[in-house]
Amino acid sequence: MYLASRLLLGLLFLGGAAQKAIDPAPVQMLLGLAGLPSALVWPALAFNLIAGVCLLTGPHVRLWAVLLALYCIATSFFHLLLPDAWRVTIFVKNWAIAGGLLAVAEVERLRQA
Repeated sequence: MYLASRLLLGLLFLGGAAQKAIDPAPVQMLLGLAGLPSALVWPALAFNLIAGVCLLTGPHVRLWAVLLALYCIATSFFHLLLPDAWRVTIFVKNWAIAGGLLAVAEVERLRQA
């Protein structure tokens, strides 16, 4: 189950990297709405790609899981638009993904103890 969790979570972030590479405009729009430079899509893409690969392949899984959890929490606020139920659902899903990543980090801590 643990490896399946890492696989599914890692693939989620690799998919996010692919989405940003294929069509960066939606992310750039969210960044612009937040008053941030749209060029931040590229570091976000790189982070998604590197972190997803590391979550899958194993180097420093605990560190990457924690960093990805923080990333999910931080980026969730781009979706917090209370009148829009779909965006609120994305906000909540990001927090749920962060919880799964923190569970992976805890399993790694226990495995290293």
